[in-house]
Amino acid sequence: MKKFLLLLIPVLVITGCKNKGIFTVEGTVGEKKQDHIYLKRVDIDTPVTIDSAKIGKNGTFRFRVKTTEADFYQISYSPDDFITLLAEPGEKIKLAFTNNLSHDYTVSGSPGSEQIRELDLKLLKTKHSLDSLNSLYVKASKEPDFDKKGPALEQEYLRLKEDQRKFNIAFVLKNMRSLAAIKALYQMIDDQTYVLNTSRDLQYMKIVSDSLKVYYPDSKHTKALTSDFNNQMNRLYTRRIMAMANSAPEVSLDPDLKDVNGKRIKLSSLKGKYVLLSFWSADSRDCITENLQLKSLYKTYSKRGFEIYQINLDTDESKWRNAVSFDELPWINTREDDPSNPVNAKYYNVRSLPANFLYDREGLLIGNNLHGR
Repeated sequence: MKKFLLLLIPVLVITGCKNKGIFTVEGTVGEKKQDHIYLKRVDIDTPVTIDSAKIGKNGTFRFRVKTTEADFYQISYSPDDFITLLAEPGEKIKLAFTNNLSHDYTVSGSPGSEQIRELDLKLLKTKHSLDSLNSLYVKASKEPDFDKKGPALEQEYLRLKEDQRKFNIAFVLKNMRSLAAIKALYQMIDDQTYVLNTSRDLQYMKIVSDSLKVYYPDSKHTKALTSDFNNQMNRLYTRRIMAMANSAPEVSLDPDLKDVNGKRIKLSSLKGKYVLLSFWSADSRDCITENLQLKSLYKTYSKRGFEIYQINLDTDESKWRNAVSFDELPWINTREDDPSNPVNAKYYNVRSLPANFLYDREGLLIGNNLHGR
């Protein structure tokens, strides 16, 4: 007896391991439309036929599929008549169809496939309701009281779409650990409209992506979802930045400020010269030191087409004037019109002082922060 058990245990272990590496599908069709039914694996967006089965006289068929991971499959008569399964190794899936595959069927033995059925039949019901509303709308558009009926039908149409959206959101939050949640994220009302179609809905993509990276980290569907989420977020950021740029007033990097004599001078008026635009403060020892270095540079090159345009950032105007006078700074020296809101320093993204920017004779920026050169 002991010898028999010792021989039997390895057989049972091996058999169990083999079963875990496959799943089976057994089904019946109420109305046999053709001789064969097809099994397809869904490789991200593309269904690939991997097997076919002959439908018996009593409407039965069977598939046995080797797999090592959860994946999406289709059971189909044709590209337009199919159902989706979410099968895992070891499952024994039972299917029963009445007429069209996708319109009415039951499934058991596969929790993921049962979730997919719930999703698909709910969406199918919504689509039928929307189609009926469209027909009523077309009919009402030819009637004299369309002004009353039309808006009511439009509101009902929007309500149905929103109900479907809420259903999908609730499904995602309930089943975020299942690959079926991916199906809920990508369902479509029609060829152009996703059920979840607002920028706010990206949060559900992130929730599912983060969850599936824990439970199905190696799945190609998890990786594709994560990649798509990142791409959509990048596109969203780009759209927002462009919208901000389009709505914001045009900013020209051309300071137009008053010098110590009250004369307003534009930076662009110096075109034709090499210009060093310099931001400084009389309170900064580094700025004072750099100004003394610039005096020597200015003395050598000012007659050769070199100019300095300084913008002072001190809030105390007298401190600025005294520093210009005491250090005998010979170049153009201006200050912000509103020192409490130094817009030019912000436009040039000045983070520390002193800061400078070098322009060529054409007014093109060719260098910045050229300290000690």
